[in-house]
Amino acid sequence: MLEGEDQLLPHASELRARFVAWLASERPELGIEAGTEWTGTIVQPYMLEVSHYLFLSESWEMGLSWHIMIAPYDWARIYLRPRTEVAPTEAFEISSVSNPASEPLPIAPPEEVDR
Repeated sequence: MLEGEDQLLPHASELRARFVAWLASERPELGIEAGTEWTGTIVQPYMLEVSHYLFLSESWEMGLSWHIMIAPYDWARIYLRPRTEVAPTEAFEISSVSNPASEPLPIAPPEEVDR
């Protein structure tokens, strides 16, 4: 490990905001909205193709990953794990983040989280 500056946070926060806006509108029962406070950290070493970031709120863990490619291969995915559970219960994917019309779609949540 090398000490350094977190250069992933700005882009990770933009992607999180896109998911959060959709969740607030389409999945209000989850209680995730624009005012939800998150603390973020890098969870895996920086990779050239896929970046990973972890956000924690009081109630949720949001694992975010995104593919650093050009459209249509520029997907972003999140899993949501209630902080009271061991495994994620929800997961969503934006198939192409450069396409503003591409909204999150449900996908199968991972059985466990990888750190």
